[in-house]
Amino acid sequence: MSGAFLAGVIAGYGIAVPVGAIGALIVTLSARESLRVGAAAGLGAATADGIYALLAVAGGAAIAGIIAPVATPLRWIGAIALLVFAGFTAVGALRRRRTRPAERDRPTGVLRAYLGIMGLTLLNPATVVYFAALVLGRGGAGGGLWFVVGAFLASASWQLLIAGGGSLVGRLLTGTRGRLVTALTSSAVIAALAVEMII
Repeated sequence: MSGAFLAGVIAGYGIAVPVGAIGALIVTLSARESLRVGAAAGLGAATADGIYALLAVAGGAAIAGIIAPVATPLRWIGAIALLVFAGFTAVGALRRRRTRPAERDRPTGVLRAYLGIMGLTLLNPATVVYFAALVLGRGGAGGGLWFVVGAFLASASWQLLIAGGGSLVGRLLTGTRGRLVTALTSSAVIAALAVEMII
């Protein structure tokens, strides 16, 4: 049990720690909305990682083989979704700057943040391939449920850490100009990461 759990923890951190487009989105949601919304988004990403760890344990080689032919279209869909999100973030920031203060913020709901980030994370087929390679690399002895629990908890702890960081930054940059700069910067970073996905 402890060996499988530890392997899952290491695998979970291995997939979660490199901050990419999803991490940038979580930080942005925390900074722009609230820690609650950012945490929900982070748990959405961790849930997707847990789902992929479960799929890898259940039948990683077969699933990786099924996903491989559609990996490129899934990457394109993910990149397009991120570009659309980046565009909405930039346009929304510019629009909020021109509106009266009472009209500026239409908060993102917790459920919407959770499901949106989970959906975007699930569009990354490399995650299931990553977990499948780890499970198969251990001779197929992925540890079952304890591996999945370890991977989920590690991913969740990291995502909550970056959501907390985003919330802290958001408090420091709550002025109109600061929010505009961070929203436009975030849009540029997310767009660049989306383009990198398909290059």
